[in-house]
Amino acid sequence: MSTGLPETIVVLDFGSQYAQLIVRRVREQHVYSVLMPHDAPEDQVMALSPVGFILSGGPASVYDEGAPQLPPYVLRSGLPVLGICYGMQLLAHALGGKVAPSARREYGPAELYVNDLESPLWEGLPFSFPVWMSHGDAIAELPPGFQTLASTDNSPIAAMGQAERRIYGVQFHPEVAHTPLGKDIIRNFLYGVCGCLGTWTPESFIASTIASIRQQVGDERVIGALSGGVDSTVAATLVQRAIGDRLTCVFVDHGLLREGEAEATLRLLRERAGLNVIAVDASARFLAALAGVSDPEAKRRIIGETFIRVFEGEAAKLGQARFLLQGTLYPDVIESTTRETKAAARIKTHHNVGGLPSDLRFELVEPLKYLFKDEVREVGLALGLPPDIVHKQPFPGPGLAVRIIGEVTAERLATLRRADAIVREEIEAAGLGREVWQYFAVLTPVRSVGVMGDGRTYLNTVAVRAVTSLDGMTADWARLPYAVLARISNRIVNEVPGVNRVVYDISSKPPATIEWE
Repeated sequence: MSTGLPETIVVLDFGSQYAQLIVRRVREQHVYSVLMPHDAPEDQVMALSPVGFILSGGPASVYDEGAPQLPPYVLRSGLPVLGICYGMQLLAHALGGKVAPSARREYGPAELYVNDLESPLWEGLPFSFPVWMSHGDAIAELPPGFQTLASTDNSPIAAMGQAERRIYGVQFHPEVAHTPLGKDIIRNFLYGVCGCLGTWTPESFIASTIASIRQQVGDERVIGALSGGVDSTVAATLVQRAIGDRLTCVFVDHGLLREGEAEATLRLLRERAGLNVIAVDASARFLAALAGVSDPEAKRRIIGETFIRVFEGEAAKLGQARFLLQGTLYPDVIESTTRETKAAARIKTHHNVGGLPSDLRFELVEPLKYLFKDEVREVGLALGLPPDIVHKQPFPGPGLAVRIIGEVTAERLATLRRADAIVREEIEAAGLGREVWQYFAVLTPVRSVGVMGDGRTYLNTVAVRAVTSLDGMTADWARLPYAVLARISNRIVNEVPGVNRVVYDISSKPPATIEWE
């Protein structure tokens, strides 16, 4: 997975909800890809030395005033281009074709019929196959020199191309799962059109990242924010390989951890991962800072800033480390809407991205900043980390604070810890720990009437959340067996004081997020 040049595909984002999926599909073919805003400066994009461009879809119409247009450097570069949906329409519009409202819009499944089996896009593919459409405009007239490569019943020009210039467009979305052969089309573009070699592997990522860390850090010291999750552990292992004992990891017990987690995590990091870890008990400090705070964004910001202040204190003891290591991932960056994703909507502030204080005096080392979760796991295994670390269930940096809706108190934490432990115990006892991406309890602010021992109760409601996912960008609720859910509910109501009702969250992401706050 080397981010080293020259094999990089730049995906230009024109506002598609699937833009990140395009990046993932390219990376799955062992080719590095990066998502850039459509209006990113030319020098910034070309500094990546791309071997090709993919243009995403988008909600606009190319002929509308103010609609995003194709940056001139894309065609001027002479590099291969694949336009998807709006991206195809941009190419047609810019090259002299005509785009117009479609007489019949296409949203959902369609059957694609290939016109030219000789095109490199269709290498190894059948004459017809299902695709996913989502468009109201269509190509009414091809640009000069282009050929129709495929059609559907509603779109006479569902794909177009000009082989000499290596420019192609598809009206459908090959990046989504609803286009089953979409990954093959993307692979054909990468290897058959762009001439990619497929050199982006976990091993090459490790080599290039270690070199990059050494160049960034020089002879300075790094203090590592280590939670014990796969992200921070893989990041710390990379930095340790790069600079050795000039890395000191700090594990902060912020009082927001799960039952028994602090002790188990320290053993895992020290004995199994071989990292130098200092433990800091700052639970009283965090709880005092969160007192009376109910707003989820405020909680995240407070936790982010308190983390940094704790690290500053530890850094002073260590002789003023200049750099702070974080296990930030690409989804964190995307959802927090940093300057690199300025066109996106902020979903929530991640404590280690948007939650950092403005007067941060550390320089950040973030070796995983452009990886998705499943890619981090691949790197962890390639580094030789134990599987129980690599496949550890994700746990949010703000901990149980974002699983308690409303104010965080010692009493509410105790209630949630016990309920959460029961959820984890039962799912793991059923042998479902590897099948489910995340599983946990949420303490809601809802109280409801119940009956216990022939008496009326008015107690807390606990929600159980279990989801399946590959990378955290999208997720679906886990179809846990009814028997498992029944055991979880029965145990929580009987074993956790103050709870008389258990509900199961069956929301997917989107529209919901994995965490409730």
